[in-house]
Amino acid sequence: MRSTSNPAFRNLPSGQGGGYASFGNQGGLMSGASAYADTQASQVGYGRAGSGGRPITIDDIVTKTAVSGGLAIVAGTLTALSGLYILALPAFLIGIILSFALSFKPNWANAGTVLAYSALMGVALGGIAGMLEQIDNMRGIGFQALLGTVGVFVGMLIVYKTGAVKVTPRFTKWMIGALIGVMVLVLARFVGDIFFPGNPMSSGGALSILISLVIIGVAAFSLLLDFDAADQAVRGGAPAKFAWYIAFGLMTTLVWLYIEILRLLSYLRGD
Repeated sequence: MRSTSNPAFRNLPSGQGGGYASFGNQGGLMSGASAYADTQASQVGYGRAGSGGRPITIDDIVTKTAVSGGLAIVAGTLTALSGLYILALPAFLIGIILSFALSFKPNWANAGTVLAYSALMGVALGGIAGMLEQIDNMRGIGFQALLGTVGVFVGMLIVYKTGAVKVTPRFTKWMIGALIGVMVLVLARFVGDIFFPGNPMSSGGALSILISLVIIGVAAFSLLLDFDAADQAVRGGAPAKFAWYIAFGLMTTLVWLYIEILRLLSYLRGD
């Protein structure tokens, strides 16, 4: 399978499935795809659906992703409205720990763990947005960031389905390089915030806006790799329970997008 910028999708199964629906028409099923190697199956924790199991379908992925996203929105809204912003930091830290655990242990992904991650991140993002909205010129910023995130997701899904941008090995290599660059950029911005007051990378000026736009762009295009990875899981005939892991992977990208869109909006609204 192709690599992906999302660590939650790096070990998705690949191969030729049994004719289940896919996210988009990518020129037909991959020819010559073989069954999984035993080592890959043991590493991921999931192989092909057994004779007594049901293969994953796009309906499974859509349903579980929608439930996860919906729970995050509800948790975030309740946190913002209740004023319990103090919960944001512990929820974020626990959510990060859980995300690392699921990334390295895909077989731990189930309704309980993935929905817990979604709820925790919802609380964290709702708390952050709620605190920002206490500033007069930031009213409604949380909802705007949500609309922006949904818009990017739908837009990139359309791009993927129409084949406007092909997920090729060259595209994947470019995206992985871009992701590494963005990680360095984010780290530099974080260090600058700690040691340099008025850090131009996050002060709200032209440079900080440009950096946010670059990060949002990379995050948006990484969704194409996530869609392709999910597509290959369906083609590979993975078991239906694997949909929870795919939903988790998509949620990690959406959380990343929301945070950076929220940051960009705060720059644009700043004095």
